[in-house]
Amino acid sequence: MKKELLFYNQIEFESIRTLFQSLEYEVISLSYFLEDLKDLDKFTPYKSGICVIDVSILGGGYYNTSAIQAIGENVFRLFNNEDIIYICDNKYFDQLKYELRYCFEQFVDIKEKYDIFFEQLPPPIIATDKIHKKITDFTPEEFETFFKSFRESLYGHEKFKDDFYEIAKSFRLFNKIGEHKVLSLFLLGESGVGKTEVARALYKCLGGKDNLAKVNFGNYSNEFSLSSLIGSARGYIGSDDGEIFIRVRNTDVGLILIDEFEKSNATLFNFFLDVLESGKMVSSQAVEIDINGFVIIFTSNITKEEFPTRISPELRSRFDYKGHFTRLFNQDKRKYVEYRIKSIIRKYNEHYNESLGDNDVHHFVTTIPVDKYENMRDINKKIKIEFVKYIENQKPIQHRRSILSSIFKIDTITDLRNGK
Repeated sequence: MKKELLFYNQIEFESIRTLFQSLEYEVISLSYFLEDLKDLDKFTPYKSGICVIDVSILGGGYYNTSAIQAIGENVFRLFNNEDIIYICDNKYFDQLKYELRYCFEQFVDIKEKYDIFFEQLPPPIIATDKIHKKITDFTPEEFETFFKSFRESLYGHEKFKDDFYEIAKSFRLFNKIGEHKVLSLFLLGESGVGKTEVARALYKCLGGKDNLAKVNFGNYSNEFSLSSLIGSARGYIGSDDGEIFIRVRNTDVGLILIDEFEKSNATLFNFFLDVLESGKMVSSQAVEIDINGFVIIFTSNITKEEFPTRISPELRSRFDYKGHFTRLFNQDKRKYVEYRIKSIIRKYNEHYNESLGDNDVHHFVTTIPVDKYENMRDINKKIKIEFVKYIENQKPIQHRRSILSSIFKIDTITDLRNGK
């Protein structure tokens, strides 16, 4: 059993790290070792070396009780060096004093141990020069205009649009009085039925010009993937912000899309429980991003029957809306074809000073057999193929290749059919 776990105030961390580094102690986060527990070579230099290990990553509800105890009992035993010092953010004192009770004999304030004053530095903040456009910022008139545009941009799913309109109105009201921080939507259904299209339509109608903040959780199925999402903890050499912080900073709209959420794990479920409650995302370096007024869309390919067993009951109750998306009717598919073709023709005309118009749009709407396609991605691929054929039949080969390369990043229709 290790002797002591020392607790510090987060605003003193930089001073503490400077002190230990001056004594030639390397300060490193426990998350460095948790990224791959099978890589035992990571532990070798620290079994005999002098270092300080920050275990704060275990706090904050990211890991459940059994996971913390398992980590403590199985990971700490790999360090057999009495010179290793263990530290932790004191906001996790009550939680970790209990859950690591079999790992440490004492839990004390670091100032008591060293009888030294640590300079209190202001906590770091994430600087951004962007203002996120949010539905909570609209006037009533602007909100109605926004929603009219959203209805026209999303094809089918009429019940969802009606439900979302009412939920968004309620959210705007209760957000302004501090009662509702984040609007959360959970959309489930098979692939290609338009779930992610909801986020794209919202982003466009909110006036987004940069990038939609999208995180695919197909990349976050590992038990210790939290550090990839929210960043490596303080003290880890090379630590950086996690993907979700980067995505939010790089977008100009108060909207986050979490795709394939069912591939997540309990650790990340707990992270989002806190986000939906507090309206803040806290990185492993204790840096906060205020997302008050944001909309978070969670999508999943699971069925309605799987939903209660794949998503924790605590998180299910937090979602403001849970909707099941089904395949579109043919009339909605035709409207999508018309919308998509108009968008492609507009870009084509702008780039090549051409004048394709309504008759050209009508050609595609009447020739693409939407009844043969259930998946919207397949329809979109068919639209591209037909547009390429249309251009090939009208333009000289040299001009044709230039157009294809610019719009679709291909040179021939064969390339498109082969998935290039």
